Amino acid sequence: MIGREKGIFEGFRNFLEEKNINEKYIPHYVRWVRGCYNSLRRDLTETINGDEKKDWLLDLSTKYEDWQVKQADYALKLYTYFLSNHNYRPLESTSEAWKKLERDTRRVLRLKRRSYRTEQAYTKWLLRFKNYVNCKNPEELLGSDVQSFLTYLAIEEKVSASTQNQALNALVFVFRHVLRKDFEGYIDAVRAKEKRRLPVVLTRREVNQIFAMLNGTHKLMAKLIYGCGLRVSECMRLRIKDIDLEMGTVTVRSGKGDKDRITILPENLKDDLLVHMDSVRIIYDRDRKNNVPGVWLPGALGKKYPNAGKEWGWFWLFPSRSLSVDPVSNTVRRHHIHEATLQRAFKKAVREAGITKNATVHSLRHSFATHLLENGYDIRTVQELLGHKNVQTTMIYTHVARKNILGVKSPLDVF
Repeated sequence: MIGREKGIFEGFRNFLEEKNINEKYIPHYVRWVRGCYNSLRRDLTETINGDEKKDWLLDLSTKYEDWQVKQADYALKLYTYFLSNHNYRPLESTSEAWKKLERDTRRVLRLKRRSYRTEQAYTKWLLRFKNYVNCKNPEELLGSDVQSFLTYLAIEEKVSASTQNQALNALVFVFRHVLRKDFEGYIDAVRAKEKRRLPVVLTRREVNQIFAMLNGTHKLMAKLIYGCGLRVSECMRLRIKDIDLEMGTVTVRSGKGDKDRITILPENLKDDLLVHMDSVRIIYDRDRKNNVPGVWLPGALGKKYPNAGKEWGWFWLFPSRSLSVDPVSNTVRRHHIHEATLQRAFKKAVREAGITKNATVHSLRHSFATHLLENGYDIRTVQELLGHKNVQTTMIYTHVARKNILGVKSPLDVF
């Protein structure tokens, strides 16, 4: 028995070394795991459930400091991941079951009116999860499989916290709404570390330099993103009816979190938009003449108002030059310009402008927020214009705004 225990912990030590765990912590991790399993009188090859671990950690907190309890908790998470061993073979029957699971997931996502981008992301995570569990039959999947997968993403894939959360959201959706089963206990995986990174912000001079290197529709889109504080996808999905030239506003529909908001429309873009809309009208009239199906409509509007997609107000502000197949309905219709076209043009413009910052199109939105703060607008106003749910998200821009709100001077400047 002693030899068996020694062999298991030797394997655990080797595992920790392979995962580049700091060698000074390894003996402590082994000690915590041994103490937990001895206390609960459990076999070392068994996985301890969440409630048992909670009780043990609670008892531990009466004898040790908080940092030691956290270390013990982390050690048990690593050990649980070490124990995860999948020896299932991808039989033909399980392969078909996974194909059905993917189809059912897409169907339920569409029934719940989730965006196509969400559908793509969730099915991508489902495929990665399938490969991780080695095609284990979907009916046999457990919460421990998800827990092990999330730990794998954090330890081996080194994913960000937001990426790990997206994977968790995708698998929770599949379990609850498609497989109709819930996780036993709670998901107790090793969490990816939050990394705080300041956004890349361009100066006003750099913004103008980039605009000078852009032409036509790409230039107008870039100016709208900067002038209105739009996300790239929000700009692409603008409809003719979303632009109110008289009120000087832009309505963003179904933004992040499926929320609508209103933001400002720069005065010096109104003439350019009028000229652009005239050119778009030519494309619209040609589609109507050729009896092209109407543009895609959000939610159930397409069923409620079958002809609304053919109306001028619902037409894309930035339509694609060619028709394409709708991935959801398989209807050949006109979609909006693809994001990649603007991103390529913007990257080229940054390079030609001689700007060394790692700027992307999204940097224009960051610059919009930062420049408003520098101009003295309050944080709540900027939050509303950006469509942030939490003001803490907007606060990040106070760290890159050049205006010294506190009026603090460096001691070096006193001389």
